[in-house]
Amino acid sequence: MKRLIAYFLIGSVPFFAQEIKFPASLDKLAAKAVESVDVTLDSSMLKLAGKFLSGDDPDSAKVKKLIAGLKGIYVKSFEFSKEGEYSEADVEAVRSQLKAPGWSRIVGVRSKRQGDNAEVYIKSDSNGIVGLTIVAAEPKELTLVNIDGPIDLDQLTDLGGHFGVPKMDLDRSAKPKKAEPK
Repeated sequence: MKRLIAYFLIGSVPFFAQEIKFPASLDKLAAKAVESVDVTLDSSMLKLAGKFLSGDDPDSAKVKKLIAGLKGIYVKSFEFSKEGEYSEADVEAVRSQLKAPGWSRIVGVRSKRQGDNAEVYIKSDSNGIVGLTIVAAEPKELTLVNIDGPIDLDQLTDLGGHFGVPKMDLDRSAKPKKAEPK
């Protein structure tokens, strides 16, 4: 019994320490796609990219501050000419990693009519949010974004439009509109 527990613990260490890895099967999708994006920025590349961002421009300064503490930004996006070019198994290979301890799905949107699916997962620990993954699957498009490192959700929209991360047009100052009486 002790040997079984020891094997389990030894086998579990890499699982719990492992960050999100995009499966190799996703690389094969690029050959089928009419358009593909593959962004891999580890911490050293983010530091280098940060040197090219101006501290004088307010938007660039915000992005520079945000990426300073990140370990990596990884984006895979594919656009296909017809439906069925990727399989649910391709997406599930990423989703299964997001069931690991520390990960929580905070957004899940599914449209049976249009076949769209969007999910947002965060990884948190005692220091706050330390990772974010977005899975956006449409019949002819698949986009996966993984941001590894401490994240301030208020600053996250500033990262949109940079480094292959989709632009998120969220008006943080807008107040919800009241429903008009009928």
